[in-house]
Amino acid sequence: MHTLNKVAQISLLFWVMKIVATTLGETLGDFIAQTLGLGYTVGILITLAFFGVALSIQLAKRKYVPVWFWLVIIATTTLGTEISDFIDRSLNIGYTWGSLLLFTGFIITLFAWYKKFSNLEVYPIMQPKKEVFFWITVLFSNSLGTAFGDYLSDVLGLSYLIGALVTASIILVVVVLHYFTKLNQIVLFWIAFIFTRPFGATFGDFLTKPLIKGGLDLGTLPASLVSIVLMAILIYISHVQLKGNVNKH
Repeated sequence: MHTLNKVAQISLLFWVMKIVATTLGETLGDFIAQTLGLGYTVGILITLAFFGVALSIQLAKRKYVPVWFWLVIIATTTLGTEISDFIDRSLNIGYTWGSLLLFTGFIITLFAWYKKFSNLEVYPIMQPKKEVFFWITVLFSNSLGTAFGDYLSDVLGLSYLIGALVTASIILVVVVLHYFTKLNQIVLFWIAFIFTRPFGATFGDFLTKPLIKGGLDLGTLPASLVSIVLMAILIYISHVQLKGNVNKH
């Protein structure tokens, strides 16, 4: 079973990597669309190409390989940033309706997944069709998380730091519910998965936005480079852990 599984095991390392990946997705997405001035439409095309290549390689693999799995996660967070900003800003739908639209897509995908497989288990995933459902759900959740993060700052008027603290608090509540209640673990997983995205997004904005807007004004490129280095280290650690687990068996 271990050699056929295609996704990362849900652990503390998984959540740390997810948060770093979402921070990178926010800063890198903003770097492409805003800093380079390419706009959200071109940004979508660039990040969609990245997502397509990374996903094709991931789907072609016969077992879980950390670097490819996490490259797809990074691709979904970056593409999710562009999709959310395009819906909210270019189409002028707004953060509230944009969030609701993406949430609807997320729920529909989960419903179709459940109808097909009679479960929503995210680990292990061995069937190719289930993996496709997994990645579509991940893309919707990361796009939704981006829109919700912007909703907190632009609609509710929370500072980037406060927004990050709010989403971190929600994640903490989910962790407590996971360990101390019998609530459905898959539901808790997807709640945490969604809210790690706005946490990473608002933290990314906190790093990059101007001081007058409550950010640290580090710039999108420096923040992205720091996140890339951290992500590379974490991917290396996950490869070492995976190799150790294989040797144990």
